[in-house]
Amino acid sequence: MTLDHTENVTEQRQHVHAYIDRLPGDQLSAVHGLLETMLSPFDRKLALAPLDDEPVTPEDMAAIQAGVASLDAGHGVPMEEVLADLGLTMDEFRKMPPDREGNG
Repeated sequence: MTLDHTENVTEQRQHVHAYIDRLPGDQLSAVHGLLETMLSPFDRKLALAPLDDEPVTPEDMAAIQAGVASLDAGHGVPMEEVLADLGLTMDEFRKMPPDREGNG
């Protein structure tokens, strides 16, 4: 199967889901195993994690709005500071492979 490169990722995902929904059990099991091998352990855990269904509190919304207003005003946090909070340096960040969606 070849996916048309002119389709966007959302359309490709929808097609893949539709194909998977049509598979009989034994073929579904094979695809499941293949997908597991294609994902990192972190991505496998993330894929199976429950959705965050906590409601956004008024305090959360106020913090979100304050952050957006700060960015709109041209304020922000330097990338080096964000990475330092994560225990990374700019050199380490630059050496990271791009994500699978082509965004990095």
